[in-house]
Amino acid sequence: MGKVKVMIVDDHEMVRLGIKTYLLTEDRIEFLGEAKSGNEAVQLAKVYKPDVILMDLLMDDGNGIEATEKILTYHGSCKIIILTSYYDDEKVFPSIEAGAHSYLLKTASAEEVTSAIYKAVKGESVIASKVADKMMTRFRPQERKPHEDLTAREFEVLKCLGEGMTNQEISGTLYIGVKTVKTHVSNILSKLGVADRTQAAIYANRNGILYKKE
Repeated sequence: MGKVKVMIVDDHEMVRLGIKTYLLTEDRIEFLGEAKSGNEAVQLAKVYKPDVILMDLLMDDGNGIEATEKILTYHGSCKIIILTSYYDDEKVFPSIEAGAHSYLLKTASAEEVTSAIYKAVKGESVIASKVADKMMTRFRPQERKPHEDLTAREFEVLKCLGEGMTNQEISGTLYIGVKTVKTHVSNILSKLGVADRTQAAIYANRNGILYKKE
């Protein structure tokens, strides 16, 4: 593999200088240039055609998310590594959706940044642990609650149980036979994993499942 062509985008001169100084010590990296805004990055990327861009997010004259999206429309093979201090949802997910390849925080060491650069050209992504935790939380399937497995009628009966109704009262409220009510109650206790109707009533109240009269 030849040298990796890298460009830096950050609105802080000292940040650009620090990263540039370190990258110049790497034999396998060719430093192409730097931009101080998103719009400037879009223009320079057309000229330099970098393999990897280290992209800041919050900048005047075009932010990093917009720049990432624009650059990838004409230079799709470029790997853009977000390098920022921010990891809130409003920055992380739009960046990934825009096509960012990796997401690092500025607390990362110089070695971690260069490692991410080398991994990027091999198609490997690097996500800061704090960012990865957010992504896992967002996309992890939500655990189903027991009452979600109830039928529509069983759910209505559970509402009545939450109000402390007897089988006879439930029968009159829902216009179903007492025997049918008993069957529904038995199924509800089984599906909720509770021992009796009192525990079912407590479950209903804790989950806001209450019968509301029209």
